[in-house]
This record gives sequence, structure tokens and C-alpha cells, in this order.
Amino acid sequence: MQSAQISFENIRKDFPILERTIRENKTLVYLDNASTTQKPNQVIDAINDYYRNHNANIHRAVYALAEEATELYEKTRDKIATFINVSNREEIIFVRGTTEAINLVAYSWGRAHLKEGDIIVTTEYEHHSNIVPWQLLTQEKHAKLEYIGMDDDGELILDDLDKYLATGKVKLVTFSLMSNVLGTISDTEKIISKCKEAGVLTLIDGAQAVPHMKVDVEKLGCDFFAFSGHKMLGPTGIGALWVRKSVLNTMTPFHGGGDMIREVHKYETTWNDLPYKFEAGTPNIADVVGLGAAIDYLLKIGMDNIRQHEVELTSYAMEKLSEVKGLHIYGTKDISKRGGVISFNFADVHPHDVAQIIDEEGIAIRSGHHCAQVLMDRLNVAATSRASFYIYNTKEEIDKLINSLNKVARIFKL
Repeated sequence: MQSAQISFENIRKDFPILERTIRENKTLVYLDNASTTQKPNQVIDAINDYYRNHNANIHRAVYALAEEATELYEKTRDKIATFINVSNREEIIFVRGTTEAINLVAYSWGRAHLKEGDIIVTTEYEHHSNIVPWQLLTQEKHAKLEYIGMDDDGELILDDLDKYLATGKVKLVTFSLMSNVLGTISDTEKIISKCKEAGVLTLIDGAQAVPHMKVDVEKLGCDFFAFSGHKMLGPTGIGALWVRKSVLNTMTPFHGGGDMIREVHKYETTWNDLPYKFEAGTPNIADVVGLGAAIDYLLKIGMDNIRQHEVELTSYAMEKLSEVKGLHIYGTKDISKRGGVISFNFADVHPHDVAQIIDEEGIAIRSGHHCAQVLMDRLNVAATSRASFYIYNTKEEIDKLINSLNKVARIFKL
């Protein structure tokens, strides 16, 4: 199916928040999708239906409501397996989001396998959630955290990876499939190939990539893969971690409590089967159901269509933004190597001032360090402005963004 067969204008009708007016009756233009996405009626209705008609705890009872709730919950696990193409549903663990997923790996895998002098490798353009857990772990274990550098086009310098792998001390390489600031799409094939040759495990932060492009985990060949529901039309507070079963079997539980146990006695406990061993307590059932509805929605549109739509939007935005005098765009100009995320600075105007002024026009963009201060240091800036696109955005909204930036220029006499 080609992009032209999908009416992205009609898709907008599924998102009630886009009918809102902001400030002085300005139509909302939402361009902060890298932070979180808006929710279609289909997701909102699925959550509402769960609470109205199926609410019960799962895995614990045989009455009708409990069986219905359990079935809805577990169906989403199957949908995730299809969506990211993994063959074994037991390898999929529900978590609160990518941050918890990475912390789970650092705690359950890292503390069992890392020793003094070992190395964890990440990259300069990571989100804090793929840096801080490794800082905590390496400090505790007296290990080292090293970084793959980035060139001026926002692409990773893989010679750095070769250097670290040559030491024979690297235990894990962890990186984002797509940067949340630059939109850079990592050369995953090269990274994982190098790591496999060295016998090193890999973790991919898929939070930015999964909503915007087709992801095939089996083809990627990584050992851990994490993503969040709220960046892909789903609710907040839900996400998933996939772990290769051979690795998962070496990991101890992250949380202790109900459902993750088989038997509990006074002085010893045996664990439940996978993946429940890592899902302690009453889970976020309703939002798991909402995530399942979001996956259904995205698959109906088609991930290739979504990617093509964003390529067209990003190309248009890059062209229009490049015409704004004094505006500097960060990252590669090669659209095939970037997602629908554009970070920029506008002359010497602080990004917060830019965001505040264009908010008066009803336009929502992000300003700040975007939870990526290591990257900000690399760029030698304190902050940037960031516009990020999704399925409901249009070229007309990009034109409104340009007009609002012209207003910024007039106010600051640029």
C-alpha cells in the first residue's frame, strides 16, 4: 500500500484534542510528538470499555470478568510480538515504559553479570534513561561507562566502538535506534554485527523508532529491545521490554510480590514462568488494553505509510526552516537517515523564548535539553528548540510554524 492511498487528513478526525483551540482561539498545532503523542478515539474508547465492562484483576480468578480481563491483557502481548516481529511471546515483559525497561536490564542482568573493570558502551546522543542507569551500575560495580562519539552531522563514529570492543572488556553496547533530539537513525546493522563478532550483548532503545517505522527485532538481532506506549498513540505508564530467552533465563527478578511467584514459604520462594517472573503485582491492565488498541490503529494505517508520510513532512520542514535567516538545524540533512524530529536554534534567542512566543499562536514545540544533556554538551549548547511530527501533522501546520518563527524574528529584530 502506498502513502497516497491513506488519507492522513481523515486520520486527524480520530484525535479529539486536535479540535481544541489554544490561547486566543488559536487552533492547536501539536509538534511535540517525540515527547508524547496524542490519543485517537479508538484508544480512548478501548480504555473506557475496559473499565465499564471488563474491570477485574488478572491471572488470579476463574470468574467471567477476570477471564475477560486476562484475555484482553494477554492479547496485547501477542499484538506486540506481531508488531515488532518476535516469535516467542514469553520474551515480552510489560513495564511502565522504556525507562523502567532499561533499569530492569541494569538491575536484573547488569548486577549479575558486570564485574570490576568491565565496560558498558553507550552513545553521545542518548536519552538520560539510557545513561543514568548505566552510571549507577558501573559506579556500583567499579566498571566503566564509555561513549561512542558523534560527528558534526549527528552520526555515530563507529571507530570508537571498534576501539572499545578491542579491549575484550565490553559486556553490553546500548543505543537508541533513533535519536530523540536529532532524529538520527542509527546504523544498527553495523553496530550489532560488530558486537556479535565480539560476543557482546546489545540493547536497543526503540522508544523513538517504534512509532514511526517498521521494526523487526528478529532481523535486528539485538538481545534487549525496549519501547514506550505513550509515544505510539498509547497511554502513559505502559511499555514493553523484549529479552532474548537465553539471556532472560540468566536474569533475577526486578520486583518481588504477587504473580511473579510460583510458591512462597517462610524462607524461600520459587518463581513463576516467563514472562510473569518479571511482572510483580497488579499490572496496569487498562493501559495494556489501550496499548493493544494503539497497535491495531497503527497496523491498520501501515508502518511503511507512516514512515513515508513523515519523510515527506520532514523534507518539507527542513526546506522551509532552512530559508529562515539565522536558524541553525542540528543533525544530518539526509532525510533517509533521520526521523521526523528537527532540533534547531534561532540566532541568539533562547529556545524557551522561542517556544513561548510560538505558543501564543497555538503551536506546541519542545524547548530545553530534551533529557539529553550529554548531547547538548557535544553540540556546545545549553538547549535547543525541537519540532517533531506524527501521523496527524500536515504541511499547513509546518507553514504555521514558519510564520510563527517570523514573528519571533520581528519581536527580536533579527
